[in-house]
Amino acid sequence: MQLQGKVWKFGDNIDTDAIIPARYLNTTDPQELARHCMEDADPEFPRKVRPKDIIVAGKNFGSGSSREHAPLAIKAAGISCVIAASYARIFYRNAFNIGLPILEAPQAVSKIQEGDLLSVDLDKGLIVNLSRGEEYQATPIPPFMQEIIAAGGLINYVKRTINKK
Repeated sequence: MQLQGKVWKFGDNIDTDAIIPARYLNTTDPQELARHCMEDADPEFPRKVRPKDIIVAGKNFGSGSSREHAPLAIKAAGISCVIAASYARIFYRNAFNIGLPILEAPQAVSKIQEGDLLSVDLDKGLIVNLSRGEEYQATPIPPFMQEIIAAGGLINYVKRTINKK
């Protein structure tokens, strides 16, 4: 799967409360969550972000609560993927559960700047910075997890698997 988008850059330890503040957890409506995505980290983010954009962040992205609201808000905001130096394990799993592609690429994070245009090959884990003419290698997503993403998340993947039998 090929993705391309503009970068929104965040630092280390962006927790789930920064991704979707707790005051909005009374809803599971993806569009309502999207309207508040990342607003505590960057109050203008929900108005600036465009479909297919990419979040690039430092270490321990998605730490904190184990809520699925965080990756759901990111996906609903139109973000095509997240690239980070590392992830909190529960966020990592929740992202795949809802079909949000995420890549670990510490060396890329240190070089990519906000506003850069990236092309991402999820199958190979290859990130091309079209703005800087650089390539970075991320840890590739295992094939079975790529299938979960392609299905739109774990529930859809399981439904497809059951329907094939």
